[in-house]
Amino acid sequence: MAKKLKKIPKFKNEDEEAKFWNTHDSTEYLDWSKFKRARFPNLKPTSTSISIRLPSYLVSELKVKANRLDIPYQTLIKQAIAKEVGA
Repeated sequence: MAKKLKKIPKFKNEDEEAKFWNTHDSTEYLDWSKFKRARFPNLKPTSTSISIRLPSYLVSELKVKANRLDIPYQTLIKQAIAKEVGA
């Protein structure tokens, strides 16, 4: 006999929904065996363009290091910032 699932409540906002799922077991509300794996290969995280002034020598050093790593220098900057802030 199939397990009787509980009804998922309506939420006022995402915060309320997050609090609910942090304290409830989803298997009481959803039959995960019926779900199919989905892929979204073209999704990209949103990004915000910023302007930052750096000394010329620093940009040159970044470009040299990025070239050695075979990545764009802007990617190297993003990686360094993400590492520093723990993202």
